[in-house]
Amino acid sequence: MEQIERAKKLLSSGATFALVSDDEIFSTDRRGIAPLLELAEEGKNLSGFSAADKIVGKAAAMLYCYMEIQEVWAEVMSRAAAAVFEKYGVKYSCANLVDYIINRNGDGMCPMESTVADMDSPAEAIRALRAKLNELTAK
Repeated sequence: MEQIERAKKLLSSGATFALVSDDEIFSTDRRGIAPLLELAEEGKNLSGFSAADKIVGKAAAMLYCYMEIQEVWAEVMSRAAAAVFEKYGVKYSCANLVDYIINRNGDGMCPMESTVADMDSPAEAIRALRAKLNELTAK
């Protein structure tokens, strides 16, 4: 079974995202961008991994590119995320392509996606996302 298919199967088992290589798997059932950001901050070499994710906005796309993930599939993906993957040469696909990721209240754009809306650098995005996440969790 291909890596991306193995990752997608983990989503159907309750994971919110899964990273799969030939011999390693990372997955979580935690919501939001925090677990993905933590992986990026750890600096583990994930080059060559494939990812399946419930929701991929531009923020998650920047993190996947920073970690050099080779392929990403998402249940829901924003157009901005797709543009990031195209820019960085990451193979991607999704079940639903949307204009942007909505926030948990359903009344606007996801704060993580808006945080990186005008950014082009994945390394810059990591710093901005950590600051935003710290701000939101302090409330």
